[in-house]
Amino acid sequence: MEKTFRSGFVAIVGRPNVGKSTLINALVGEKVSIVSDKPNTTRNQVRGVMNREGVQVVLVDTPGIHKPKSALGNRLNQSANDAITDVDLVVVVVDGSVPMGPGDLRVLNQVMPGAVVAVNKVDRTSKKEVFERLAALVPFDASSYFPISAKSGEGVDELADFLFSKMEEGPAFYPESMKRDITDTEWIAELVREALLKRVREEIPHSIATMITEVEGRYIRCEIFVERDSQKAIVLGRGGVNVKEVGIEVRKHLPPNSYLDLVVKVAKDWQSRSSFLDDLGL
Repeated sequence: MEKTFRSGFVAIVGRPNVGKSTLINALVGEKVSIVSDKPNTTRNQVRGVMNREGVQVVLVDTPGIHKPKSALGNRLNQSANDAITDVDLVVVVVDGSVPMGPGDLRVLNQVMPGAVVAVNKVDRTSKKEVFERLAALVPFDASSYFPISAKSGEGVDELADFLFSKMEEGPAFYPESMKRDITDTEWIAELVREALLKRVREEIPHSIATMITEVEGRYIRCEIFVERDSQKAIVLGRGGVNVKEVGIEVRKHLPPNSYLDLVVKVAKDWQSRSSFLDDLGL
């Protein structure tokens, strides 16, 4: 008798900067979502695919749920909320290196009971503090709790085993060789944004957007948008050093002899402009 194939979608949710994207990369075993120490790095629902014999888990990386201050913030929250309602299972990631705050409570109250809780960054804290974090989560009536470190890999395999075990009968949504559901042009734009986030100071990251506007042969044009002229100067760096270094970093991930043309533009207050957000696919 032929075995039944099992599959399903799992949303990874939490407040900003708790390690959701790092966890998805660890679960899939390769980079499928960009990471940064800046909050709200993830802006779209990025899907990573895990496969084992007869079973497939599609992980949905989501923007951090937060108190929005712009049209962009509202759309990020809506994207995360949509993911929660459209999946078979929800994993809430909390930062185990710090006590729970209002942001964590907001997410937990939204998805409980029944979700899975992953207490992340346990490599940064003592066993006593991890126990305290887990004890504080008991009233939320999660289905399971996993202390993990997405960075070191501690507890990640156990979480993966659990997710595979919870999948029910369903089709293979993606080919076995496919690890991420994002186009090549979207991926390049994200890599450019990730490289920029590593180089600019705190007040700039939210004002950076990237978009591939032309691909012809090995020529790739990526436009980098900021909201003010002063931000453009910061993103460029002295003598254009930031953009040059970003180009060097991103070209490592491109086919040989690719020409990546990075152009910095000002799109005033783009975070509050619905038409611009539409163009970005947000």
